[in-house]
Amino acid sequence: MNSVTERLLRMVSDWKGTFTGAYSVRENGQCYEMNSTEQIKLTPKKDQPGLEIHILPGTKGETVSIPACVTHGNIDDLVYNDFFVGEGAQVTIIAGCGVHVETGEPARHNGIHRFFLEENAHVLYQEKHVGTGEGAGIRSIDPVTEIHLKRGAVLRMDSIQLGGVDRTHRKTSAVLEKDAKLLIRERILTEGTQEAKTEFEVRMEGEGASTDLVSRSVARGNSYQGYRSRIIGNALCTGHSECDAILSEHGRVDAAPELSANHAEAALIHEAAIGKIAGEQIMKLRTFGLTEEEAEAKIIEGFLQ
Repeated sequence: MNSVTERLLRMVSDWKGTFTGAYSVRENGQCYEMNSTEQIKLTPKKDQPGLEIHILPGTKGETVSIPACVTHGNIDDLVYNDFFVGEGAQVTIIAGCGVHVETGEPARHNGIHRFFLEENAHVLYQEKHVGTGEGAGIRSIDPVTEIHLKRGAVLRMDSIQLGGVDRTHRKTSAVLEKDAKLLIRERILTEGTQEAKTEFEVRMEGEGASTDLVSRSVARGNSYQGYRSRIIGNALCTGHSECDAILSEHGRVDAAPELSANHAEAALIHEAAIGKIAGEQIMKLRTFGLTEEEAEAKIIEGFLQ
């Protein structure tokens, strides 16, 4: 493992010189190291790059870490990971990604993750993305997430883009059965000429299903962000989509939440708010001795928490 990988792992995962429990470290398109436990089995796919992760029914308190790092240009890393979470299991999955470029060559990581949660399974899915390096090469991270939740299953997804990613296209789709619940919190920062696109589509097929999609973003410099969400209610269910964005300098944001209610008892709501930082917020912080730039940074930091 090279030193750049070590630094990226500290930024995007729970790595502290080593991992505990089940894990797989991916470096420059190859599996560097992998470990299974009695309750969680990681198996390489036979026909595609990636893993099958099987979490036994009733597993409690365990963590699966699957970070991926690209540490130089001219790499296009594609990986397929499938998670099979047994009935009643309660686990945390950490899937950070870092891309580092020091040359003019582009680098990309594309992680396609599929989640199959059995009845009453609970998963906390944490995902951090970051781009680093002084090279002019484009740093791209394009995650695709497919979610299937059976009766009473719950998936909480916490996704954050820390900065430095030049291009990202984030696609998330989900199907929820009876009493299943999906909660997503997304936070994205873009600067310079960076671009970020987000697409959500959630289908609630079972009575009592619910979803809550919340995206907070900051577009600085000449960067651009596009947000699209579609919530489809095909049963008695509840759905909420919220997109809040702050513009700074010449940043641009498009937000297009969409609702489709195909059942009389489907209760669906969407919200979208885009604007600049309020001047009174800047002035208040400046009374504490901060410069205008420091005050803006503090407001953005708090907004993205």
